[in-house]
This record gives sequence, C-alpha cells and structure tokens, in this order.
Amino acid sequence: MAHNNPWPDEGNTGHIWDEDIRELDNPPPLWWMLSLYAGFVMMVFYALYYPTIPLKDSHFEGLAGWTQIEEYKEDKAVLENWRKAKFAEQEEQLAALSVDEILKNDELKTYAVKTSKVLFGDYCAACHGAGGQGNPNFPVLADDDWLWGGKPAQIKASISNGRVGNMPARGMMGNLSDEEIGQVADYVIALSEGNADQPKYAAGKAVYTKGMCLACHGPAGKPLAPAGATNLTDGVWRFSGDRDEVIKTITYGVNVKKGGELTENTRKAVMPAFKERLPDPEVNIKRLAVYVYSLGGGQ
Repeated sequence: MAHNNPWPDEGNTGHIWDEDIRELDNPPPLWWMLSLYAGFVMMVFYALYYPTIPLKDSHFEGLAGWTQIEEYKEDKAVLENWRKAKFAEQEEQLAALSVDEILKNDELKTYAVKTSKVLFGDYCAACHGAGGQGNPNFPVLADDDWLWGGKPAQIKASISNGRVGNMPARGMMGNLSDEEIGQVADYVIALSEGNADQPKYAAGKAVYTKGMCLACHGPAGKPLAPAGATNLTDGVWRFSGDRDEVIKTITYGVNVKKGGELTENTRKAVMPAFKERLPDPEVNIKRLAVYVYSLGGGQ
C-alpha cells in the first residue's frame, strides 16, 4: 500500500496497491440505492401483510389473514381429492372385500401394504417397532408366535377390539411358595430351551401341574388353542426370559387387579381397541391386518 497519494483530487480513499490500483470513494449506482430503499418498503409491507409481529399474548394476524395452517389444509385437500379420484377403485375393493379376499388378490394386497406404512408408523410402531420387530415388553409381529392367533381374521379382531392379557399371580389362587415359584421358573426356562425332560426339572414340572399352569399353557408348554396364553416352548418371551423376570411374572401375574386397580408389580399387557381410534376404521383396520399379516409372521 502506498503512503503517498499521487491522485489527491480523484476522490479515492488513499488506499493504493501496486502503484496504481486505488480504492475509490464513489457513491453507489442509483439502481442499487433504489433497490435498497425498495427493500425497506417491502419489509414494512411484509410485516403488515403477513402475521409477523409478536404481541403480548398473541400476534398480529396480518392484513391478508394468511396462515401456514390454512395453506396446509388447502394443499392437503387437493392431495386427498387427487388420491380419492386416482385410487377410488382400490378403496372400494378394500371396503367391500374381507381380509382373506384382499390377500388373495396380489395387486390389491400390494396396494394395501403400501398404503399402510404411514398408518402403521402413526398408530402401531411406537409399541411394535417400525418393522414389527417389537420393543421391550411388546410383542413382535414379524414372527410366528401369536397370543391370539395369526390368521387374517384373528389379526383383524385384535386390531379392532384390542387385547387384554391375563395371568393370575403365584399360580392359580396364589397357591405357590417362593421355592415352588423358583422351581417352576426353572422348568419354564428349560421348556424354552428344549431340555425340560432332564430329571433336575422334575420338581418344577410337578409344580407346573399343581399350579394349574397347564390349564392355559398346555400340558407340554404349548397352548392347545390361541387364547392369549404364551407358548413356553419356542424361546419367544412376552416380557423376558431372564430367570428373575420369569419369577416376577409368575409371582405377580399379568394385569392382576384388586379393588378395580392393578396390583403392585403385576405385568401390564394391554393393547387398546383401534376401531374408535383409526380414521375410517372399517377400511383401515383391514388395511393394517393385511400389512401385519404380510410382515412375515402370518399363519
């Protein structure tokens, strides 16, 4: 930078490089200044036209009365009307056919599955996982272990009416001692591992019979019919297969109530009914039943 200014009357700032490169002090072009002033005018217009000014308890709604919510509703209505027109035939078929009939129609089944993903994410994934893989203390939907049956009509009934698990505390009428609960817990874990016939589990097997566990879970640990009881032989656990957790389930039961209230430490296993929660439940329950069945665990 030069210390001497060879062009003192030029209107430069005195900053000179490489002998003749100067920084001038000329005013901005007129078009640039007009754009700057126009920008300030637009800021005032924008602030008055749109809801941009916060107030003490609310906000200035703007002269246009425009809101993002209204625009969203308008755009959503356009999209929904387009969908109704484009997929009217498929929706009519979903409403008219049973879940079994939908599953037999590959094209309609594919449509039901694709249009169920968002619905499943909104209403089911919080408990059952985004892909039906389950979450802690909630059932997996992608295997072949079903408490209430995995046939299409049974899945539809579960979604529609909900399910409430039930298991008495400490065996039938609470007639098991702590020692017996430990023995039957070991036997139940052995059933899941396929080695329950070993002599060391004989005491637990006797308790299994005494406590009337077989009434729900079957003589060999496998329920004779899907009615809410777990299959104890497949290694799939509704809560946990850890010994302490199995003991807790046997000790305190599932959804055990006293005086109309759940008892302390009892397992909570409730699936709400969705026939009054879902939009357009008549169609969407069937849609979800097809989706759940298609996750891979449908019987």
